[in-house]
Amino acid sequence: MSQFPSFLAILFFLLAAWFAWRYFDLRKKIRQYTELIKRLPDELPTDFKQLETISNAIASLKTNFDSKLSNLNLETARLSTVLEQLTDGVLIADAGGQVQFANPAARKLFEMNDPLHRSVAEVLRNHQLIDAWRRCQQTREMQSESVELPGRRHFLQLFVIPDSHEGGSLLLVQDLTRVRKLETVRRDFISNVSHELRTPLASLKALTETLQDGALADPQAGPRFLGRISTEVDALTQMAQELLDLSRIESGQVELVLAPISPKQLLTSAAERMKMQVDRAGLKLSVVCAEDLPKIRADKARLEQVLVNLIHNAVKFTKPGGEIFLEAWSTAGGARCAVRDTGVGIPAESLSRIFERFYRVDKSRTGSGTGLGLSISKHIVEAHGGRIWAESEEGRGSVFYFEIPAV
Repeated sequence: MSQFPSFLAILFFLLAAWFAWRYFDLRKKIRQYTELIKRLPDELPTDFKQLETISNAIASLKTNFDSKLSNLNLETARLSTVLEQLTDGVLIADAGGQVQFANPAARKLFEMNDPLHRSVAEVLRNHQLIDAWRRCQQTREMQSESVELPGRRHFLQLFVIPDSHEGGSLLLVQDLTRVRKLETVRRDFISNVSHELRTPLASLKALTETLQDGALADPQAGPRFLGRISTEVDALTQMAQELLDLSRIESGQVELVLAPISPKQLLTSAAERMKMQVDRAGLKLSVVCAEDLPKIRADKARLEQVLVNLIHNAVKFTKPGGEIFLEAWSTAGGARCAVRDTGVGIPAESLSRIFERFYRVDKSRTGSGTGLGLSISKHIVEAHGGRIWAESEEGRGSVFYFEIPAV
């Protein structure tokens, strides 16, 4: 019996030694596995000897983490693409008012190449916009402000949205310049069309009342008044037709019949149509164009309408004894045509608006017609894939150009 405690001691010692060896061996393998994770995080083994369970769990966690990270990166890339392509400016500022993000549109709107880590006040540079941002920081409520930048004639609208988590703010800036311009054009169009309709309608009413008061029985006045009524009705009919044509062209309902045509043939045909009117105005009309110019692909009737409109415009604003030149020459992409006159010219500030419907430069240039010819011409040229513009100097005449692609 005395040997039994000794046997138990030896057994206990052996078990303790085995557990100690297992402990240190396990620590060694865990250390090795840890070093392997650090060195090769993308190649983790799932069958690491004696650590299969934990290695499988870690590999599963890594796979799940990689999947979530991949999805997060994808969403981040999508958001970045949206912000990069967004036409509205986006600024993100921290609680201290330092800009942490600015998309390309914001850089362009505020004319600043590197707004990052600059103050919001330094980037906005407008006291009304800065006040809107400060109100948002103080009240932690969304603020908005609309301003006009006088030097650049830009209209901006700012929305400041508080960041409830970080204490900063999101600034969204919209450029309303084009919208304001379209609103101005719309108001001018309504005003002009009302004016254009009011004049002939007033004349018709006055003429009708005169005839009703007894002028109809007058053998001389009656026919004369009826002739004036017919003229006013023709003017209203022309206006209605041109408005309809313009609407159809703008909506793409007019199909062009395209065919190769010589620029010289086009100019000559338009000159012949307008020869009688030019002669009555006491003007000289010349065609300056080489015979061998490359042909252009165009709708002859529509482009001739453009030339007739431009010649008619030149006739109205050129004094007797003046000259009108129809010119054409080849360009890298096709042909350029020009209608040049020696008339009264157009003020520089009006050149950008003369192709608007009913636009009048000033009272001295008002005359017969509906005021739609240049607008119709612009849409016809653009429907051909070309462009139209004008150059002028007051008192020395104007030049209207348009380019049409080659065949």
